[in-house]
Amino acid sequence: MPTNAQLLTLAQWFSPGYPVGAFSYSHGLEWAITSAAVSTAAELQGWIETVLRDGGGRSDALFLAAAYHAPHTGAVAQIDAQIRAYAPSLERLRETDLQGAAFCQITRTVWPETDQNGIPTKLTYPVAVGYSANCCALPLQATIALYLQAFAANLVAAGQRLAPIGQSRAQAITRALAPLCQDIAEQTDDGDLAQLSSTSFLADIAAMKHETQHSRIFRT
Repeated sequence: MPTNAQLLTLAQWFSPGYPVGAFSYSHGLEWAITSAAVSTAAELQGWIETVLRDGGGRSDALFLAAAYHAPHTGAVAQIDAQIRAYAPSLERLRETDLQGAAFCQITRTVWPETDQNGIPTKLTYPVAVGYSANCCALPLQATIALYLQAFAANLVAAGQRLAPIGQSRAQAITRALAPLCQDIAEQTDDGDLAQLSSTSFLADIAAMKHETQHSRIFRT
C-alpha cells in the first residue's frame, strides 16, 4: 500500500497547479466539439472512455510503466524515442513533448533524485512520470491510475469550456471514469510494449483536424 507521503507526492504531481500546462491541451477534443461529434455530457464521457481504454490513455500507461521498469538510463531514452515515433499526429507529439519537458524541469528542481547522469533533459510526459516515480520509489499502479485520472479530468474540464456541461455533471463524469483508470493501471503495470495498440481512430483524426482548425483556444 502506498504511504501517505507517496500519495501526497503523486497528488502534487497531478494537481492542476503543477506547472506542466495540461489545461492548454484538449487532445483533439476541441475539434470534436466544434464539429458536433461531441455535444452532450454522455457523448463527452463516451469519448473520454474510448481515449482511455483504446487510445492515448492506455498507450501512455504502458509507456509510463515501461519507463518505470527500465533497467538503465539508456533504456529510458529508447522508450522515449519509441513513444515519439508512436504519436499519431504532430499535435499529439507536441502535447506529450511539451508537457514532459515542463514536468522534467520542475520535478528535477524539487526532487533532485530524479536528475541522474545519462537521462535526457527532456522526456515525453508519461516517460518522465514513470522514470521519476521509480527514482522516488512511488507505487507504480497508483502512479498510473492518478496519471490517467488527471488526464481524464483535464479532458472533462476542456469539455466544460467548450460545451454546455455543468460542474455537477462534469464531476460525475470524472467519478464514473475512476474505475476504468484503475483497471487500466492494473492491466498495464508490467510495461509490456508488445501490448501497444490503438483503435480510437476518430480521436486520432480529431487531433489531425485540429492542426488546421481556423479558430481554437487549445494548443491541441
